Amino acid sequence: MSIDHVSIGVTNIKHAKTFYDAVLAPLGITPVMPVNAGGQLVGVGYGDDPHKPTFWIQFPVNGQPASMGNGVHICFAASTRAAVDDFYLAAMAHGGIEDGRPGVREQYHPTYYAAFVRDPDGNKIEACCHAAE
Repeated sequence: MSIDHVSIGVTNIKHAKTFYDAVLAPLGITPVMPVNAGGQLVGVGYGDDPHKPTFWIQFPVNGQPASMGNGVHICFAASTRAAVDDFYLAAMAHGGIEDGRPGVREQYHPTYYAAFVRDPDGNKIEACCHAAE
């Protein structure tokens, strides 16, 4: 199974873009596709291929306020534990809320290293590294 892309709703696109630009940079994920409507930024696609964003932030299409899903979270792959740490530090520096400090999660497997944060809209995101220290 593969997932083509994931989108989350945000309430303030400029603030969300600043947050995600900083948080995803340590993971090698950058903004690759801004979407404008009526001269305003309404969404941003992130990825490692400029023609294929895999993660999106956007205003909800139905015009309703953005809300987080209970139990929903998105995990970004990190190649090193240091990248997980940098993801976490960037989140804390840009308005994120700690939801699980960086560390080994042996309940998943002995080398599962991860950090969990909430973005400024309350969406739960994670970065994990499966490699040994």
